[in-house]
Amino acid sequence: MRVGLVDDRFIDLDKLNGIVAGIPEVEVIFSTLSAEEAYEQIKKQTIDLLIADIEMPNLSGYELADIIHSHALNISVIFVTASSGYAVHAFELNVHDYIMKPYQKDRLVKSVERLLEKSRSSEMVGRLYLKQKNEIHIIQKQDIIFIERSGRSTTIYTKTGQIKTYQTLNELEGELRERDFLRSHRSFIINIHHVKNFSLYAKNSYIVTFEGMEEQAMITKEKVDFLQTNYF
Repeated sequence: MRVGLVDDRFIDLDKLNGIVAGIPEVEVIFSTLSAEEAYEQIKKQTIDLLIADIEMPNLSGYELADIIHSHALNISVIFVTASSGYAVHAFELNVHDYIMKPYQKDRLVKSVERLLEKSRSSEMVGRLYLKQKNEIHIIQKQDIIFIERSGRSTTIYTKTGQIKTYQTLNELEGELRERDFLRSHRSFIINIHHVKNFSLYAKNSYIVTFEGMEEQAMITKEKVDFLQTNYF
């Protein structure tokens, strides 16, 4: 599990580092005193869990969690804070846990271990199930390059070939909540990790090309701007 840490008090951040770094199967990707820096790191690096204080100058931990929630990023959040006033609002953001300072080491360790166990038990979420009339296709989500809707059918382009389905993009989008996937256009969903480049097609749209594939997708200028702001 890849973890980011943020707390504006050095002594509290040092405590977080000491505890989290010692948990098996956990890697601390960044540790910072600034929520703004944490946000920049989240845009550049993939993490599974953010552990954050809430009340910090400028950008707060709550605002950072709200960004994660509103952009449907696949990042769990644990608040470690001296303030109880955000508890109700925090759980509206679907945070994993809310830990009050001062806290015992075991309290945080057990919270992270619960999340690790939850991740192990939901490994099947990494697969997409397509039910056809007489068969079920099981696709590893990471193998999906892009998805195109044309007429009444949908084509899923993968590393090993194409699969046709009558499921709509809206239905498939609900199954692809991971940070990897973006509804780039009304007719396309793309996996950003397979993108080779964007080429201007019209005033408000681009052609998307992918590594090792001739087929192309489309993306709107608005979505390109969104990618640049939130991913790159």
